[in-house]
This record gives sequence, C-alpha cells and structure tokens, in this order.
Amino acid sequence: MDDQAQRDNEGSGTNGAARGANVNHTIGVVRHHLDQLEHLLGSEGRSVEARLGPAWQRAHAGDHRLPVSAVVALAIALQVLLPNRFSINPIWLLPALEGALGIGLAAANPHRIDRSSRALRASSLLLIALISLANGWSALLLVHGLVVGRAGLGASTLLFTGGEIYLTNIIVFGLWYWEFDRGGPVARAQAQRRYPDFLFPQMSNPELAPPDWTTHFFDYLWLSYTNATAFSPTDVMPFSRWAKQLMMLQSAISLVTIALVVARAVNILK
Repeated sequence: MDDQAQRDNEGSGTNGAARGANVNHTIGVVRHHLDQLEHLLGSEGRSVEARLGPAWQRAHAGDHRLPVSAVVALAIALQVLLPNRFSINPIWLLPALEGALGIGLAAANPHRIDRSSRALRASSLLLIALISLANGWSALLLVHGLVVGRAGLGASTLLFTGGEIYLTNIIVFGLWYWEFDRGGPVARAQAQRRYPDFLFPQMSNPELAPPDWTTHFFDYLWLSYTNATAFSPTDVMPFSRWAKQLMMLQSAISLVTIALVVARAVNILK
C-alpha cells in the first residue's frame, strides 16, 4: 500500500509539472501574439484607422464657435456700413435681430458646436436667413439703381458698396454650405450621415491628409469664396442637388454684381 501511494504521488507530481509547463507555454504564446499586435498597431495604426473609416465619417469634436461668431459679426458690420439707401428700414432692425441671435447662439454653445437642439438649429437658420435677406435686398437695390441710372454714387463709393455686398455674399453662402452639408455641424460631429453633399479633396485623397482630418467652417468659407470668384466649382465638388442649386445661385449673384458694378465704375471714371 505504501509503495502504491508513493507511485500515485509521483504520477500526480509528473502530471502537475506537465500541466504547469503547458500553462507557461500558453502564456508565452499569448504574450508573443500581444507583442505582435502592439507592433502592428504601432507601425500600421493609420491603416487600421483607415479600415475603420475616415475621421470625417466618425464622431468627432464639433466646430469651434469663435470663427463662426467672428464671421457673423463681420457680416453684420458690413451691413451697418452700407449707405442707408441700400438698407431695409428701419436700418437698425435687422442688425439688432442678427446680433441678438448671434449672442444667444454663442451663449448656448460657447466653445464647441456639438449641442443638438431644434431651437438652436432654428435660431442658426434664422440668423443666416436674416443676413441673406438684408444682403439680397441691398444687392437688388444696387443692381436696380445701376440699371436705371439712379444709383447716384461716385466710382470709389460704388466700388466700396459693391465690394461690401460681394464679401457679405461670400459669408452668407459659406454659412449656408456649412449649415446644410451632411445635416449641419452637429450632425457631422455626431456622424449621423455617411454620404457628403460636398466632396473635399481630402475625402477623395485621404493619403494626402492627416488621419484625423475633418471639415471645419473655414473649409466652407473657402468653398464659397472660390465659387463666387470663379463662378463655378473649383477643388470642391457638389454632390447633392441642393448643393448644386445653391452654388449656381451664388455664382449668378456674384457674376451680376461684379459685372454691373465694375462696368458702371469704369464708365464713371471715363
């Protein structure tokens, strides 16, 4: 009996040692695979992110409020500086409403535009609509005055007035593009929509952009500037029908404003 017990104990010890060796081997294999995975993520992290999708299609931080507020303030200032004959009476009404809406939006989202709210989105759209109304009315009065010969402005004043309307036109359409592309800034930050309304170069050539690249307000302001200057798309292509229609409208307004103002100014200088 004692010999049998001794043999059983020796067998148990051997099996335990074998199991321990197997466990150690398994741990070593797991560590090896973990080291390989860490090396893969370190050397090919960008390719892994690419397989997950580009940054502009994923949730990310919202746009900064400051650039948008600064551009809106510039548009209001340009509106105030226009001659009274090209403003909607009373001349203080629209700038006051626009300023109040701008301050309210800045107070609601002082740092990042990432708060989803119907009231905030409606206020933002109303603000852009008021600026569009004021600038559209000014452009209409200026064009009418130039056509019928009743503008009553010297060459320098005419060029200054036309320049103000042209610059405000760029700001207005930049705001519209920024507000509508893929559902607006909050929807883009939350990655609610996959397909873009505007195709930026970084989207079609992701290898030429940082892996965390996303669109910001200045990208849409640049889009508006190039469209107003070239009267057609340049490096950013419109995909949706509303984007094409809006760009077409902006090009038409810019072309008419520039053509008439410059022609009239040259005629006065002669």
